[in-house]
Amino acid sequence: MSHAISRTPFRVSFFGGGSDYPAWYLKYGGAVLSTTINRYCYISCRYLPQFFGIRHRIVWSHIETVNSISEILHPAVRAGLQAWGFDDYKGIELLHQGDLPARSGIGSSSSFAVGLANALYALRGIFLDKHALALAAIELEQNQLRDNVGSQDQVAAAYGGFNLIKFKTDGRIEIEPVPLSQERLALFQGKFMMFYTGTTRLSSMVAKKLIENLDNRVQHIETIHRMVYEASQIVQHGDLDDFGRMLHETWCLKRELVDNISSGAIDEIYGTAVAAGALGGKLLGAGGAGFMVFYVPEERQEKVRNALHNLLYVPVQFDFTGSTLIYRVEE
Repeated sequence: MSHAISRTPFRVSFFGGGSDYPAWYLKYGGAVLSTTINRYCYISCRYLPQFFGIRHRIVWSHIETVNSISEILHPAVRAGLQAWGFDDYKGIELLHQGDLPARSGIGSSSSFAVGLANALYALRGIFLDKHALALAAIELEQNQLRDNVGSQDQVAAAYGGFNLIKFKTDGRIEIEPVPLSQERLALFQGKFMMFYTGTTRLSSMVAKKLIENLDNRVQHIETIHRMVYEASQIVQHGDLDDFGRMLHETWCLKRELVDNISSGAIDEIYGTAVAAGALGGKLLGAGGAGFMVFYVPEERQEKVRNALHNLLYVPVQFDFTGSTLIYRVEE
């Protein structure tokens, strides 16, 4: 019985968010600096045997048992099956599991879309390279589902690693891994602390307002875009603490882009972390809730952790695998 399981990392975006929306980069070009982390989304799928009296079984936060793909409630699963050549002739069983909660700012919807493409194509004996996986997920989210998402999360999840991702005005996407020695990489990733605020939200709602406001914030986005290249140079050759200070500058810029990109509770968390020794940080995702990451020199990390003791601290390291197939059996 054919069976495929994909493992896809979640991402942390440092600089350039906003310039990865097609509404922006097809006019002006864009770039982001991001990494993926060692927390993953797992998609397991197989052809469902006919003995169970149902055609399709989809397990996520719900358990769906239906006889037609069109009846599936999960929008990405339904659209993916329809777009990628599946029908009701052969039943599908699909299971989603994640190391981190959905709607929490770590690109979970795009990691799901990438992992879904990887597993479903593999089930049919088709193996997409990383770029094709990213494009398949972008097409699914932006054109099939009409979600208000950019293009960085899908690329990051497909490729993995610490990358400078460029978005061209002609629609091309270029990925440039940031070259770091193992020693420099270890020093850099050791500066970050991630916390879960305990709340989730639909980032698409915040992103919609951001997209609608892009033309009114050209100078802000251009500044954020330029900071991508400066930050990349700092990581490679400069004083790493300047990276943290730039995160703080971006925090101030992002809060001017759209209402609800932060909140009183998030502002209080950020202020507490900075007062305890963080040089800068950011709310991951489109805003409003979810995970926060801070740049904290090692000697101040215990103080920051104590100051934020009411939040869940999530130790992470960078991931360099991207979306992979961890299991496949062919009929």
